[in-house]
Amino acid sequence: MKNRIALSLLLTIALAAVAVAQNAPTAKDLFASKCAMCHGPDGSAQTTMGKNLKIRDFHSADVQKQSDTDLKTVITKGKGKMPAFAGKLTGEQIDQLVGHLREIGKQK
Repeated sequence: MKNRIALSLLLTIALAAVAVAQNAPTAKDLFASKCAMCHGPDGSAQTTMGKNLKIRDFHSADVQKQSDTDLKTVITKGKGKMPAFAGKLTGEQIDQLVGHLREIGKQK
């Protein structure tokens, strides 16, 4: 009986974890909701805000040559007019965004 209860509990936890993971936003979703307003949906910074603030294109060599650690720091702590996302995004979400920025860099 105890084994059945333990197995049922483990199965319930596993199913809940899968449900949470399926509802978690993807890197593309995070970028669209947190970054695209200024950086543009394609990362080119060809938005009104991007042009006014002279934001660099994510496809540029200057951005892509930065280390993952440097990019994480900018996202976490902010830089210039860019707000900090510490406390607003998890470490895993920031890692996902860095990965997305790398994918954007490969697109042009």
